Amino acid sequence: MNLSDMEETERKRLVDFASGLVFGLHGSIERVTSKVFLLSPENVSVSNDAKTAAAEASFFNQS
Repeated sequence: MNLSDMEETERKRLVDFASGLVFGLHGSIERVTSKVFLLSPENVSVSNDAKTAAAEASFFNQS
């Protein structure tokens, strides 16, 4: 999740929500940068290269 374009209060709420999802699904959440988080299910291993690519990816707004 790239939260760079969100306000601080919205970021906190979304990270709290995502943390609950990850906990419920026995996955993991990792901070890639200060405003980018990587959520993955329990059966997925993510390499450092993939984490770097996630941090460098641009935000895609579907609206």
